[in-house]
Amino acid sequence: MKFKFGLLPRIIVAIVLGVLIGSIATENIVRIFATFTSIFGNFLNFVVPLIILGFIAPGIAKLGKGSGKLLGISTLVAYSSTVIAGVFAFVAAMFILPGFMEGRALTSLDDPEHALAQTFIDLEMAPLFGVMSALILAFLLGIGMASTGSKTMIAFFDEFQAIIEKTISVIIIPLLPFYIFGIFANMAYGGAVMEILSLFGIVFVLIIILHWLMLLLQYSTAGTLKKKNPFVLLKTMMPAYFTALGTQSSAATIPVTLRQTRKTGADERIADFSVPLFATIHLSGSTITLVSCAIGVVLLTGQSPDFGSFFPFILMLGITMIAAPGVPGGAVMAAIGLLQSMLGFDETMVALMIALYMAQDSFGTAANVTGDGALANIVDRFTSGRKV
Repeated sequence: MKFKFGLLPRIIVAIVLGVLIGSIATENIVRIFATFTSIFGNFLNFVVPLIILGFIAPGIAKLGKGSGKLLGISTLVAYSSTVIAGVFAFVAAMFILPGFMEGRALTSLDDPEHALAQTFIDLEMAPLFGVMSALILAFLLGIGMASTGSKTMIAFFDEFQAIIEKTISVIIIPLLPFYIFGIFANMAYGGAVMEILSLFGIVFVLIIILHWLMLLLQYSTAGTLKKKNPFVLLKTMMPAYFTALGTQSSAATIPVTLRQTRKTGADERIADFSVPLFATIHLSGSTITLVSCAIGVVLLTGQSPDFGSFFPFILMLGITMIAAPGVPGGAVMAAIGLLQSMLGFDETMVALMIALYMAQDSFGTAANVTGDGALANIVDRFTSGRKV
């Protein structure tokens, strides 16, 4: 059997090598790594608006095709779960992380005072349009395609989305370990890496705990509404959880999620409709990860996260991650624009977010798909006996 060296092991190796080499390398060598990360970061900034347009426009257009009330209720339940997960993550992270981060904050992750190596060249790649322009255009076109049923436009955006997904899976994802290697080599050279590595461990443990607490909340709600034992429901969905850990894809796990959701007692018609839909629009696990990681990175820069800034970010995450591609890290790729435009993240902060997210991407996906079973039962309860 052929051994596959997955993305997560490659990222771990990249971090370790970056720390080791950055600690002993000369400035000119580190400048080579810094130059690559700068060019790749600029390319990422160029692609981000296209990712937003390519994901959201066709995602909204396809949500317009469905069966009336069932589609509306399913979408509302999924979006509510995602937003609640984000708020829950913000409260928990703000309660726990500041105490661990006290005294470890850096003045700025890319401040020259930290002696980070500079690049040899600065290659500008200006985006075709800004992030907010991309969001507005995506909403406008998505809603327009849904309301008019434009087959030509939908076909165009399906192909455009396929091109963007190919760009992510063939160019961005394979180069991410080298990008992260360069970032950590530069940080190790500047002496800022130990604070960052300590943040990784703390945030990783926190995220896994929050995932399971969110699943308990989802299944407690479903169990109460359906008058069933939530722990029995959750146990029934465990095959979907462990399948998602291996595949790192909600879409690839749909057959197992659907089978186990039916076993929980959800109406077969409801399950058949809602589970594939939730695989696209329900991302509570990914939202917990993104919000927790973002708070950790903000605290690392010495800033104080506030709910007034993060709540609009959470609301937009629930929309922006719609139809994120079925490749590892799709959710964080879709969220980069929001991190930059709404939270003011710079290139280095974005790189840390990517590294943090990728380190537990499979756990976030597992939380997403396992929660889909609870949400299908909630939708079943609200649509039972109704014409939908």
